[in-house]
Amino acid sequence: MNASGPAPEQVFDWLDEEADRRAAAGLTRRLRPRAADAGEVDLAGNDYLGLARDKRVAGAAAAAALRWGAGSTGSRLVTGSTELHAELEHALARFCGTQAALVFSSGFTANLGAVTALSGAESAIVTDRYIHASLIEGCRLSRADVAAVTHADPAAFTHALSTRRKQRALVVTDSVFSVDGDLAPLPELVAACREHGAALLVDDAHGFGVLGEGGRGAVHEAGLAGAPDVVTTITLSKSLGAQGGAVLGPRRVIRHLVESARSFIFDTALAPGSAAAALAALGVLRDEPDLPSRVLAVAARLSAQLADAGLTVSTPRAAVVSVSAPSADAALAWATRCAEQGVRVGCFRPPSVPDGVSRLRLTARADLTESDVDAAVKVIVDAAP
Repeated sequence: MNASGPAPEQVFDWLDEEADRRAAAGLTRRLRPRAADAGEVDLAGNDYLGLARDKRVAGAAAAAALRWGAGSTGSRLVTGSTELHAELEHALARFCGTQAALVFSSGFTANLGAVTALSGAESAIVTDRYIHASLIEGCRLSRADVAAVTHADPAAFTHALSTRRKQRALVVTDSVFSVDGDLAPLPELVAACREHGAALLVDDAHGFGVLGEGGRGAVHEAGLAGAPDVVTTITLSKSLGAQGGAVLGPRRVIRHLVESARSFIFDTALAPGSAAAALAALGVLRDEPDLPSRVLAVAARLSAQLADAGLTVSTPRAAVVSVSAPSADAALAWATRCAEQGVRVGCFRPPSVPDGVSRLRLTARADLTESDVDAAVKVIVDAAP
């Protein structure tokens, strides 16, 4: 290499080499824009309660955009906090049984803000090794000592907490793990935290709206919603069919996030239309508390029928059902054949899957009928490798 380095047209040559490696491993990813009305059975999205297209929800978003404008115009601490944001935060806290809530622009930024603001160089973080990527990024940015332990193993958490070198400690876990849909052992984890003086941070993105009384989430179901040492993060883009994220917990935690969470302070606030949509969806969930049980029933029907057909299927504890595939290439081809037959399914391949096993990821929705499920199962089985 000469002293001046590569020529301008060669600076990004390494990207082509990376793309070739991904292609050879069957890991190429492409955007596939969908039409407004694709006419498919959607088992890939996370619209668990079927509210993204609900007229009450979409109508609230449209009305808010006309009243408040298309965007929030600034960060929450400048001009971005509207009355809608405050109303949504109060409603979320009341519904979930916490002292306070704070709305972020996404679930990803909520997790980044919570992990980094509640840890730091003087802290130890103990995480489940299968946590969501947003939590992993928060841990990387935290400057804390981080230990990723065996999946869903309370003894591993206890050992890591008991051998930590820092006084402060934060345990981080998903409530429902997004790949297979299995549950974290929250009662055992909070017991370990209390034995060793640690706080517990739970990402309830896939539990909120699906588990617990009226869909109040896995943390509420475990009796931990109002606990002084437990913080919950959620997304507004799954069960509520909108956009955004939130952190729920003790008032002093929320106050600290307002003053120190960089993904809150320096990020443009959630658009008013999205805040209004989430607020309207929360109202629908309050008025129709049977929606979560309908999601669980659809997930159980999907899983049972696929298992009866001889496929290797996870046992759903929430809305997520995974079906193992023999390879990354086979999973992609399987998902493509399903889409061609009018059934949209998720295709999870490394590095999205922490165990390295490629699979189809199916998501249940409350608005799917039994005939929808039966038809989708037939397509998936017929298209199997």
